Amino acid sequence: MADDDILTLEEVAKYLRVSERTIYDCAQKGEIPAGKIRTAWRFKKSEIDKWVNDRLASNKLNPQINPIHAQSIFSLQRILFLNYSGKKDTLLALAKNLAAAPQIKNGQELSAEIIKREELMSTAIGRGIAIPHIRLSSVTDLVVSVGISRTDIIDFHSMDDEPVRLVFMIAAANNQHAYYLQTLSWFSARLKNPELRDALLASQTTQQVYDLLVN
Repeated sequence: MADDDILTLEEVAKYLRVSERTIYDCAQKGEIPAGKIRTAWRFKKSEIDKWVNDRLASNKLNPQINPIHAQSIFSLQRILFLNYSGKKDTLLALAKNLAAAPQIKNGQELSAEIIKREELMSTAIGRGIAIPHIRLSSVTDLVVSVGISRTDIIDFHSMDDEPVRLVFMIAAANNQHAYYLQTLSWFSARLKNPELRDALLASQTTQQVYDLLVN
């Protein structure tokens, strides 16, 4: 799919993994870049990509944010220290870690869909952060794996062209759309803090990472 492709409403919904009704409502309200050709909505892929990245980076994924209880989404077992320079190895390591969680019923599907999602559009949001995320029917509840990379991951193609060092992988059930967006937004807002990012990178133990994220 090229950046200058023109997409239908159905194609945008499939691309973003949301319902067609969600895209239709956003287009009607002028919340997503779109144009009408007679009665049909059409979308430019490059503008959709920018729209999604801007919303991830500016904490506007969900206008009604309820508090996230960090203790419920983080665990010591889901925190890894990594040393890969490529995003594929990084994503596979985090997906393997997530697959050990009881909420994940099909680890092979998770790995494949995470890689496919990343190929469609980078989940790097700038400031050395990437938030790969997926919703699947084989996931029973939202779960997160945290990766602290000891080396620069150079091929995430971040919007600010900075290498990635902090990776937060989120897997959620198909029926958790609102909570999924809420969690993405929480991460984007929390990780704007440069002191937190520096402290995470300097951490030596999973306990230190956990304490930083939940306090």
